Amino acid sequence: MAHFRKFTDLRNTSNTIFYILVLPKTIQVFKKILCVFLFFLSFNLLSQETEISLVSWNIRDFGKTKNNDELEKIAEIVREADILAIQEVVAGYGGAQAVAKLSDILNRKGSKWDYVISKPTNSSKYVTERYAFVWKTKHIKIKNRGRLLTELDSVVDREPFLLEFYIGKSKLGILNFHSRPYNKNPQSEVQEISKFIVSSLETPLVFTGDFNMNEEDEAFSELLNKGFSPTILNQKTTLKTQCKGFAYLNHVIDNMYFSKDIEKVDGGVIDFVRVCDRVEQARKLSDHLPVFLMFSFK
Repeated sequence: MAHFRKFTDLRNTSNTIFYILVLPKTIQVFKKILCVFLFFLSFNLLSQETEISLVSWNIRDFGKTKNNDELEKIAEIVREADILAIQEVVAGYGGAQAVAKLSDILNRKGSKWDYVISKPTNSSKYVTERYAFVWKTKHIKIKNRGRLLTELDSVVDREPFLLEFYIGKSKLGILNFHSRPYNKNPQSEVQEISKFIVSSLETPLVFTGDFNMNEEDEAFSELLNKGFSPTILNQKTTLKTQCKGFAYLNHVIDNMYFSKDIEKVDGGVIDFVRVCDRVEQARKLSDHLPVFLMFSFK
């Protein structure tokens, strides 16, 4: 159901069978040639798999309010992704369980997935949340369980969550963030996080989440000046409570900002609504659309 371009999996192409006459005296030579051939073939296949699909989604109140049917629908929407970054995971009972159930559902759809859930952010009772990452494990590994950036605790309501992924020989940092509401100065949070990114974090890096402001805001200027780019431009990502005319999208606030050593292949939103009649049912999953970035390393 996800509406973005899938990878071409070379392993699914038709196999060509070669019949080779091998004389006894040439068996050892043939084995060496075959080993070299297989080495370069496997290297080529690995290089073809360096395009990665990242999906970022604020799944509203992601916890025990999501039943099995809704989790199944969420899994269908994101199943073609390689990495999923989730915001608004419930900090209390039900949040971690919902992430685990989603990972389990994805595991039954043909690929092996793993997940990490952050500790609750150091926030007031009705603001604190968790973040989560879910990813396919075949070519993507981690070496630690990530961390909330507690260094930023005094300047943000919810500390962003950093997790490093290892994809082939490349390391990718993803910083997952949910800002305070648009009327409570999220700009100051993004400015402080941007300073921290520029001064303290390694690249390649993707800064992703719900920013409660659009990419044209001056708060992003430091990142843009350092070569970061937004994945989408002027793209509405939230759902109205009901359609007005044929319009069901509302605000331009979710995005991903990627460093200059990342090559964007494609990007956009995954519109799982598509028509007005589905808005009410869609909002049971979330009031946000997922954002996706397909990329490779320069």
